[in-house]
Amino acid sequence: MVTQRQPQQPHIHETPALIPPLESGDRLSRHEFERRYQAMPNHKKAELIEGVVYLASPLRFKRHAEPHGKVVIWLGTYQIATPGVNLGIEPTVRLDQDNEPQPDAVLFIDQSWGGQSRLTEDDYIEGAPELVIEIAASSAAYDLHDKKKAYRRNGIQEYIVWQILENKLDWFCLQESEYVPLEANADGILQSQVMPGLWLAVSALLDGDMSQVMAVLQAGLSSPEHTEFVARLAGNK
Repeated sequence: MVTQRQPQQPHIHETPALIPPLESGDRLSRHEFERRYQAMPNHKKAELIEGVVYLASPLRFKRHAEPHGKVVIWLGTYQIATPGVNLGIEPTVRLDQDNEPQPDAVLFIDQSWGGQSRLTEDDYIEGAPELVIEIAASSAAYDLHDKKKAYRRNGIQEYIVWQILENKLDWFCLQESEYVPLEANADGILQSQVMPGLWLAVSALLDGDMSQVMAVLQAGLSSPEHTEFVARLAGNK
């Protein structure tokens, strides 16, 4: 009996499904947001806030880059003087299943020093950093609305928003699950409750007087409460 050879079937190469690009206004889960973001050929700043995608516009110098730089100088000086506290610039933060923001800056206590957030194996912040800062064009920005709600609900203890067009800075503290404005002392200085020694001369910052901003910060770093905070962090390690 002669066995007939069956004709060989051509190899079929499966083409991967096209992953749609992120678009502002898309409503996605955090998993789908990350999948699309990682597939983007040119990564740009993208955030998921209350399940809605926001893509960043080109950033102006006076309205964002310059004030952002001043904030980084202020926060960086504090971080250097405070072991156990980490500074991040525009990090991806996995807050919950509907929120994955990229704040302009965060200060957070390392988990091994008693912090409430952690770094994942793939090097993202998961959970709520102790302090978050955003540079907003105005009070109409989503930083003061949906993003603020998400930060409050997830337990970010302090939230600073610098509104550039109004030349105004708001510093919110979490009290009984609500954000309340931090009150300045008699000298017009705001003093962090979650990062003792982080003092801000608001009027000097808004006037562009960084020398005074740094002088006030140095006073905060020399204060007894900052010394006690550093000792407390060391005790948690």
